[in-house]
Amino acid sequence: MIVKISYDKLPDLLRQLSDKLAVYLPVDKENGTSVYEKYEEGKTLSTKLNTLRSAKDFFFPQVQPMAKFRMEGQKITVEDPREEAEDFVIFGVRACDVRSFDVLDKVFLAEPVDTFYENKRKHSIIMSLACGRPSETCFCESFGINPAEPAGDVRMWIIEKNLYLQDVTEKGKDLLSKLDLSALAASTDESANASAVDKEKSRVQSVYDKLPLHDLKPTDNRDRELEVFKSDLWKELSDKCLGCGSCTFVCPTCQCFDIEDFNAGTETHRFRCWDSCMYKDFTMMAAGQPRKTQLERFRQRFMHKLVYYPKDHEGMYSCVGCGRCLRRCPIHMNIVKVMKAFQEEEQ
Repeated sequence: MIVKISYDKLPDLLRQLSDKLAVYLPVDKENGTSVYEKYEEGKTLSTKLNTLRSAKDFFFPQVQPMAKFRMEGQKITVEDPREEAEDFVIFGVRACDVRSFDVLDKVFLAEPVDTFYENKRKHSIIMSLACGRPSETCFCESFGINPAEPAGDVRMWIIEKNLYLQDVTEKGKDLLSKLDLSALAASTDESANASAVDKEKSRVQSVYDKLPLHDLKPTDNRDRELEVFKSDLWKELSDKCLGCGSCTFVCPTCQCFDIEDFNAGTETHRFRCWDSCMYKDFTMMAAGQPRKTQLERFRQRFMHKLVYYPKDHEGMYSCVGCGRCLRRCPIHMNIVKVMKAFQEEEQ
């Protein structure tokens, strides 16, 4: 089912949704970025292509409390800080970020299941939003993602001055059934709405086909793992890398974390926090650092994205082509340059 509503009815749609459950959407900030915030009256959907940080934060937050230890004499009490998550909607998620959930699922929902992640994931409803104007830094189609037809529970398109909604999953169908769409709908003509959406998909594709990275394709190196690992290209590619970790912190699929204990006097708080394979103390052990040079750390990041992960997950890459790392890297060294370098070497 595809429903068409006038775009000026969007506040009414958000109001209806927020009456049923918590709603989070991208909103513009004064510094020129957009971030996800909980919907309140007056907040409006960002017009930017993508948020500064991805929707990954909802399921794998930057800081995650894990346990609290309280000592009373010889007695130790362990407290679990988790509470059952409430149902919530993430509104306006782009196609690249929706695919990132699939990448993370294969890590956190594999045995042994990460119950912190699972708790949030099962209570989420994804209302995705098709891209109307993909950016020059976008290359999601390199990984089989259609920016004009995102996955999710409900997918949406903004076409001219209208918003089109389509239920995709049973969860999405159930959500829309609880809304009074008749009060919002400009048209329920399925044929006309589908025709408008098809025209929009074609238009977006024509835009994407003109972007500089539209023909970028990853090389399947799963059978050349050792050869790629030993390539001389890594020296040249990694020479300028600062090891700042910016790329990992804006990446929607990076999942590295550290677990630390904080001594608060009478109790100790255990939490996990994002870490980066680009840092020299990452995976530091008593015996020392297993990757002593920036070359080794740089190689690890991109080997994981382009070789290790697809080898372990039936060809799925651990990159979704969102372009965040291209925009944030201070020295403009990114996964696109790595992919192109190995394509040229193979040719």
